Amino acid sequence: QVQLVESGGGSVQAGGSLRLSCAASGRTFRNYAMGWFRHTPGKEREFVATTSWNGATYYADSVKGRFTISRDNAKNTVYLQMNSLKPEDTAVYYCAAGRAMSVVTTIAAYDYWGQGTQVTVSS
Repeated sequence: QVQLVESGGGSVQAGGSLRLSCAASGRTFRNYAMGWFRHTPGKEREFVATTSWNGATYYADSVKGRFTISRDNAKNTVYLQMNSLKPEDTAVYYCAAGRAMSVVTTIAAYDYWGQGTQVTVSS
């Protein structure tokens, strides 16, 4: 069982930055693929970024070059650094953990989810 708690959301103007954190419980954190997804009312939850157990990363085209995902296995934490934020990045951001051995982008590949943190970007 893995429990995930996100933090770091907030309000920022367009062009600004935020760093989201996701703290995970459990001793097997290092074995999990970790991902970030986001959800906007009226839309489906969408993939943002993922990092595999060995640090490989993959990004949605919409955030590539602006967002960076990283993990600290010693702290059981995964981060999402978000730069050059745009109003269309406004959403609730969710952290997720899955047992896949490579980068995965589908919701079904993830077994555990956090409660979400709101990010609001104003123009």
